[in-house]
Amino acid sequence: MSSNEPTTHATPTSSSRRDLIPLREATWAWFLISLQTFGGPAGQIAVMQRTLVDEKRWIGQKRFLHALNYCMLLPGPEAQQLAIYTGWLLNGTIGGLIAGVLFVLPGMIAMLGLAAIYVAFGATTIVLAIFAGIAPAVLAVVVQAVTRVSKRALTRPAHVVIAVCAFLALALFAVPFPIVIAVAGFAGWLIGRRTGGADRSSTTERDTDETPPLIADDALHADSPSLRRAILVLGVGVIAWAIPMVAVVLFTGRHSVFTEQGVFFSGTALVTFGGAYAVLAYVAQQAVETYGWLAPGEMVRGLGLAETTPGPLIMVVQFVAFLGAYRNPGDLDPWVAATIGALLTTWVTFVPCFVFIFLGAPYVERLRNNTHLTSALNGITAAVVGVIANLALYFAVHTLFTDASLLHWGPIHLLVPDVSTIRPVVAVIAVLAGVMIYRLRWSVLRTLGVCALLGLAAGLVGLPVT
Repeated sequence: MSSNEPTTHATPTSSSRRDLIPLREATWAWFLISLQTFGGPAGQIAVMQRTLVDEKRWIGQKRFLHALNYCMLLPGPEAQQLAIYTGWLLNGTIGGLIAGVLFVLPGMIAMLGLAAIYVAFGATTIVLAIFAGIAPAVLAVVVQAVTRVSKRALTRPAHVVIAVCAFLALALFAVPFPIVIAVAGFAGWLIGRRTGGADRSSTTERDTDETPPLIADDALHADSPSLRRAILVLGVGVIAWAIPMVAVVLFTGRHSVFTEQGVFFSGTALVTFGGAYAVLAYVAQQAVETYGWLAPGEMVRGLGLAETTPGPLIMVVQFVAFLGAYRNPGDLDPWVAATIGALLTTWVTFVPCFVFIFLGAPYVERLRNNTHLTSALNGITAAVVGVIANLALYFAVHTLFTDASLLHWGPIHLLVPDVSTIRPVVAVIAVLAGVMIYRLRWSVLRTLGVCALLGLAAGLVGLPVT
């Protein structure tokens, strides 16, 4: 039997649901996924799509998109929340915890190390050269995500219209992300109401074109929603958040840099609708102008590092906290203070993600066959294609060009790159990455590794890579 196949295809009882995929096998899969989570949410969703849906076939496309729709509605990094949700479906609460922690761990370690290198040496030329090779490879992964998701999510012309409108609303008119999602959901509900609720014809066609998952939808893990369970999840989450915060206040005082960072980043974790890009402008303004934790140029450097390290882009807050605590250590050694600040910020940023998923997933699963909700979520799924395409455009502009300007014509806000600042080496690596992904059909990890070596080689011979 293939290692990708579960041990049974039967619909299990609730007590055996989480054993469909052996926990050790699932943990190893999430570990491998965590090493490939470059390129922001678009690239991260693409990696999970490719691994869990296309290759291992542990979960069906429709179920995967259903989970993604819910995660898109939440504050915080939607890709990490999707990992928690999918891990929960496959292996219950322990599976969700493992998937969520592993999704963040490589990026946390990488950012901690890079922040330390930045503080100690002031420059990370070799490291940036490696990441400059990885960044264009991510473009190929992101484009692949757009094409794959669009083929399966845009099941009718109306959904194509929703996707295009979502892209234009974000790329040209800077419409707030929650509004885009709300309108898309309402449009999907109207479409479903006019057509009788279901995408019957398109679903049938899609099902015949796709290989069914190895695990039936009804065999995936499920918890019965209840008030008792909700109170338990919420209570555990609040306690988990509060313990380090109370410790920081008791040992360092209410006005220490640690308390300021813990409170500030706890607040941002609850309002980051639309992903990291939607909140980073606010974080940059407060961190630079209000708290003075770092300089404007350093915020840009931290964002660049976060874009080319694994894990959620919001991990840039760890870089911000590291520098802020290092420069305001109080009575502690600066390196100890910086480490505490970075780890505390990471903790308060991601604990809410687990609470949102474990609290809401059982209710979302119960409503999975509700035709009105399904129609609304189909509209959101279509909008997700536009969202990923917009993220791909944003990432491409900032990867391939050194400078870009945001031009304003009335209600239109257009990000236009300065073509004279194109990065030739990066552009060449991007083309080669596209060949590796589409022509040679290399794995994401192999493509990233080769492109990283190309970036390092270019940097060592003195070619401009940053």
